[in-house]
Amino acid sequence: MRRDYRRWYSSRLHRDMELLIFGHAGAKVLMFPTRDGRFWEYEKLNIVASLADKVNAGHLQLYCIEGLAQETFYDAGRHPSDRIRRHAAFEEYILNEVLPLMASTNSHDCTMALGCSLGAFQAASLVFRHPHLFRKLVAFSGRYDLTMQVECFGDLFDGYYSDDIYFHTPTHFLPGLNCDWRLDKLRQLDIVLVIGNADPFLDNNRHLSHLLNEKSIRHQLHFWDGRAHRAGAWRRMAALYV
Repeated sequence: MRRDYRRWYSSRLHRDMELLIFGHAGAKVLMFPTRDGRFWEYEKLNIVASLADKVNAGHLQLYCIEGLAQETFYDAGRHPSDRIRRHAAFEEYILNEVLPLMASTNSHDCTMALGCSLGAFQAASLVFRHPHLFRKLVAFSGRYDLTMQVECFGDLFDGYYSDDIYFHTPTHFLPGLNCDWRLDKLRQLDIVLVIGNADPFLDNNRHLSHLLNEKSIRHQLHFWDGRAHRAGAWRRMAALYV
């Protein structure tokens, strides 16, 4: 499998950013790591290996990026308003640096976003806000409202709320979304959500599915047996749904 490492200084984030590219052709997959993951996480967890046949056959090309969770949602030293602003800057980095790199590297007309856990939130937030840039969203074990508290997962904004949080939170902005152009683009997407039937974010996934149904946005919601918030389940999910 072809493996390509890239690193450059991002003027939007004021730091060096790294990513890994796997494969030589095919649909482009933008892969967001988990909360504690780095750009090499999906390689280490053998999720890249679970897609090896498709990658080697030229059906998929994987772009594994940094998630910056420790500089955004999980940076307790930052005020919550700074956390969401840092995330917005991260999104600008993806839109203006990573996606153009993907386009210049590979001319395939399909771009999809994939994420596990926090990466699922990041992927969904980006795709739902910029649906014209993507053809598919694949999200495993996601929490799509970072203000909610469930089990050991707390409100990542410590009670703070703002328009920036609203517009980056899928289950908050979707009910009020009435832009015909954006809704039309969302209805053209292939959306796949997968959650364990014993996972803490099960109800949140059901709620997101309900909101998508209310907007007539086609999607699939799959339930995995047991608690599936783990690498072994994600490997099997990737092989099935990517």
